[in-house]
Amino acid sequence: MKQHRYRVTVEHLSDPDGAPSSHPAPLQFEVGNHDDILAVVARLSRRSDLDAASATSLGVGLKLFGEVMLEKRQHPLFAQLLPHFGEFMKTLKKGIPAD
Repeated sequence: MKQHRYRVTVEHLSDPDGAPSSHPAPLQFEVGNHDDILAVVARLSRRSDLDAASATSLGVGLKLFGEVMLEKRQHPLFAQLLPHFGEFMKTLKKGIPAD
């Protein structure tokens, strides 16, 4: 399957008390995804119920996790979660319910 390619970097800035990070280097890896993650984040950022940081975190996290789950869908680890994840994604894609 053709995939978009990404380099993901996670850099620890500080601990919960605000002390600087003691980690020597950021975590960095390359990964593929069938969706354009940046476009997904842009769509989520237009939602009025999510701030920009939450939309970015949710979009990146969901797409990275979802891709692993799709690729490993036969793995018993995902058996119970897969149907619920699919329903969650459908709900998310519908957008914000009208008040």
